[in-house]
Amino acid sequence: MDIEQLRQYCLKKPAVTETFPFDADTLVFKVLGKMFALFPLEKWEAGEGWVNLKCDPEYALELRAEYESIQPGWHMNKANWNSVLIYKGELQTKFVLELIDHSYDMVVKAMPKKLRNELL
Repeated sequence: MDIEQLRQYCLKKPAVTETFPFDADTLVFKVLGKMFALFPLEKWEAGEGWVNLKCDPEYALELRAEYESIQPGWHMNKANWNSVLIYKGELQTKFVLELIDHSYDMVVKAMPKKLRNELL
């Protein structure tokens, strides 16, 4: 799977925008202004693509125990974010897309009801 495939998947979700709030290398996807996916473009260009995704803390621990390619979120809150190492080839595309869905849903779930209603 490549970054363009993942980018298009993220952009198809309701109220998603892409931005570079930190630097020209970190592509960030937000839903109504809240981050749910971060892609370090320099790593993708070097063949070491990965993505940071928000995750339920208990589920994050389960995933890290089961998959070598899922680690605590690099430069993120380790309890709530995972770094998903795509380049290792361990994870199936369908599963990575499910992790993106989970991240998006976690962010939406934490929003005030008024913002969640804007998505409907």
